Amino acid sequence: MSHPATDLPRPDRCLIMGVVNVTPDSFSDGGRYLDRSAAIGRGLELVTSGADIVDIGGESTRPGAGRIDAAEEAGRVLPVIRELAVTGAYVSVDTMRAEVAAAALEAGARMVNDVSGGLSDPAMIPLIAQAGCPYVIMHWRGHSATMQDRARYVDVVAEVCDELGQRYQTAAEGGVNPESIVLDPGLGFAKMPRHNWALLANLDRLASIGRPILIGASRKRFLGEIIASAGAGPRPDPAREDATIAVSAIAALAGAWGVRVHEVAGSLDAVKVAAAVRAAQAGRVPEAAGR
Repeated sequence: MSHPATDLPRPDRCLIMGVVNVTPDSFSDGGRYLDRSAAIGRGLELVTSGADIVDIGGESTRPGAGRIDAAEEAGRVLPVIRELAVTGAYVSVDTMRAEVAAAALEAGARMVNDVSGGLSDPAMIPLIAQAGCPYVIMHWRGHSATMQDRARYVDVVAEVCDELGQRYQTAAEGGVNPESIVLDPGLGFAKMPRHNWALLANLDRLASIGRPILIGASRKRFLGEIIASAGAGPRPDPAREDATIAVSAIAALAGAWGVRVHEVAGSLDAVKVAAAVRAAQAGRVPEAAGR
């Protein structure tokens, strides 16, 4: 089967995917950008800060979150995508629904970020195959309301690699261009903190599947727990930014294709430093030019 040309970004460093949640209940920025103008402004701010991709989502996937209907999800994201796309921004839509993805692509989105990897909606893979767009497949074991009940592993790295590999194979067999697929281990999705750390420690094994890897650790609870003061609870979301930047550096140094973050500037600096180290490891003189 022939495939349209993919426009999957492939910079010479780990790229930055900036997050805009057009929701009232996302764990970090829920409610801040539910207003359309605020969401558009935030997207433009992320681009100005250096984001390579702006990821627009209209349905919260935090642990325990319930679902909304497709019409409400589309109503949240489509106006924002349209306005950002006309500026030339590279826009991704974060959705599990094929009908929302199709409308978003029509509105100007260029990538689909599906946290269910095609498991939530059987129409998603045929849509992506027809559209020929880049597609992020995340490791997923069920919807947010019950996903933490499925955080049971004997060897989390082996099982995530196996399940992601199966989703990749299913997508490719369904007509999705293999060169357009990015894999995401789904940190925090049906994962306990120990599972997240094991995956971050073994990014080379994830990369062995043969596709670019996207890491989404930004401000997640497991970071707040590891940097908490003795006897205190997890640090609140905004106070997890430095830990997020550290993960961006670690992921970039390990060869990750991208990191998905709420704030751009610090992670962009981190991935540039990691790119310089990787260049030096390869015997090249690190470049001193901006982006």
